[in-house]
Amino acid sequence: MEILVDAVLETNGTGYLLYAANYPGAYVRGASAEEAAGKWPGELAAYLRWRDGKTPPGLTVRSRVLQEKRGDLHVEDADSDVLFDAERPPLDRAAYEALRHLCLRSAADFLALCESVPDRDRPLGPPRESFYGPVPRSAEEMYRHTKNVNSYYFGEIGVEADNGPDILRCREAGFRRLEEQADFLANPVICGSYDELWSLRKVLRRFLWHDRIHARALTRRGLALWGRAGMADPFRFGVE
Repeated sequence: MEILVDAVLETNGTGYLLYAANYPGAYVRGASAEEAAGKWPGELAAYLRWRDGKTPPGLTVRSRVLQEKRGDLHVEDADSDVLFDAERPPLDRAAYEALRHLCLRSAADFLALCESVPDRDRPLGPPRESFYGPVPRSAEEMYRHTKNVNSYYFGEIGVEADNGPDILRCREAGFRRLEEQADFLANPVICGSYDELWSLRKVLRRFLWHDRIHARALTRRGLALWGRAGMADPFRFGVE
């Protein structure tokens, strides 16, 4: 089975971040666009294992870049502000509900992943600085960092939300508040913090992408330390 990835490229000239616009949350990074694109087969296989429960037999991936943004963000550390052209149109109810379902499933899986870690406070990597400060090292730090974007993402589209009591329930509450707005499916483009453009479609994609970044790091480091019998792998990154 061949998959065509409609990609969006964001680069600062030294780091390259590619998103799969038609597989929200899927992404690859590299020191060149070609290096990043070469990672699509592994990323889409993992993404489909998680989303659909299996990878199609004989999977091959072809990609094309439909949109490109050049800037000075630290894309090698997953700094990003691009709004996809595909994230501007209104949503219909079915498309919204499908994406909301994935976002809530992702939150539930992230919570299950973190709760399965034998020692949530144990550092899983050396100290490192990124554009937003120290990189989360332990499962607990990764969990808090991932959970605490809830109020930020929803707030960028005018939805009041908080970050408690856990990643799943605060995300569920944010969606309930969003749906209280009669015209939320109109998906207006909003200029938010730091002059970044946002829409509901972008928020949905950003939740999936951000969960995926930190779930990947936690799964790989955790499995290397505790093995498959020692912790859960709900995102199925550890399955070859």
